[in-house]
Amino acid sequence: MTTVAQHVSETNLPAEALTTETLLERVHVLAPTLRERAQEIEQHRCLPRDIVTSMREAGVFRMNMPRSWGGPELTSAQQIEVIEALAKADASVAWCAMIGADSGIYSGYLPDEKAREMFPRLDMITAGWIHPEGVAERVAGGYRVSGRWRFGSGCTHADWLVAGCKVYSDGEPESDPRGNRSENWRIMVARPEDFEILDTWHTTGLAGSGSRDYTVENLFVPEERSFSLDEPRRDGPLHAAPDTILRKMAGVPLGVARAAIDYVRELAESRVDRATGDRWADKGRVQNAVATAEIQLSSARAAVFDSVHQQWEKLVSGTPQTAYERAAVALARYNAFRVARDIVNSLYDLVGGAAIYRTASPLDRWLRDCTTMCQHAVGQEQIVTSAGQLLLTGHSDSLFL
Repeated sequence: MTTVAQHVSETNLPAEALTTETLLERVHVLAPTLRERAQEIEQHRCLPRDIVTSMREAGVFRMNMPRSWGGPELTSAQQIEVIEALAKADASVAWCAMIGADSGIYSGYLPDEKAREMFPRLDMITAGWIHPEGVAERVAGGYRVSGRWRFGSGCTHADWLVAGCKVYSDGEPESDPRGNRSENWRIMVARPEDFEILDTWHTTGLAGSGSRDYTVENLFVPEERSFSLDEPRRDGPLHAAPDTILRKMAGVPLGVARAAIDYVRELAESRVDRATGDRWADKGRVQNAVATAEIQLSSARAAVFDSVHQQWEKLVSGTPQTAYERAAVALARYNAFRVARDIVNSLYDLVGGAAIYRTASPLDRWLRDCTTMCQHAVGQEQIVTSAGQLLLTGHSDSLFL
């Protein structure tokens, strides 16, 4: 078994040298080993420690850290590129990178002095579920937190866990002080060892992401280690819109779809049709399937990058986004998930019986990964409904539109 550290040691550069190009170069160095170990990652049901270490050393988790701290503070489009490159190698790795890199984003909602204390290194990892599934009872100096949260992707290797809560005072739910929703939604930040992490992640796909449930009873969380996404403490486009942690997500399905197409194109060079003896590359149905997949992917990818580029420009300039522009980002992201699943499914059918063997073809894993990732809220039909509501009425009930 090849260790990742052997492949990245020569690319370790100072933090100030980390650019998008440098980070992508490091990811490309990591990629062959990640592909080689994809089955191991899946069977392990969370990322092996040495892989996490190498991702840290490559700088994957610091992509959102602010420039004022020495971080690269990548744009949304640049983040998608990095996640996409990782997903070409392994979807679970990319998923954990996408979640873990939220450290830099969350730090911008905390008091700066406290954030620097909590994140003394740029490559620290955050995981957890921000939806208000828990209860935070207000007490002197902070909150008493209880609850159970799902989808703690990367919680087995994280430095911090976040947990979304509804805030209560004297046993009664607080209303949102900003008037944006019915309850006061606040996100608590604590160490993973403060929670009980439950071995619940037995899934169809994304098995290596280790997205386990976690629970706690009566945990004290200081006020300064909690935040609201409605109250950024740092200026800039990473904190100027509520969808900030979602923008890079499209990189995962886009990367998996790219890997599947490239795999079938390479397969077509050597595979022979059993019935006719013709090369696959010369068969019309194979040519059509590959070209159709390329059309689907290029269209979906263009929509993703076009929408986030337009969004970023508006956020940088401080110009309000139109309803169309806000909806476009969410719809392009949703479409990327669905199109990727369609592409992998069509190529799985094209390859036929040879695609079903887990040890012989990555298509089986990619299909299962796409099936599971499409169950995330951003890949569900409700996103389309919420976007339609925004387009037709000018407002949306979604937390992130």
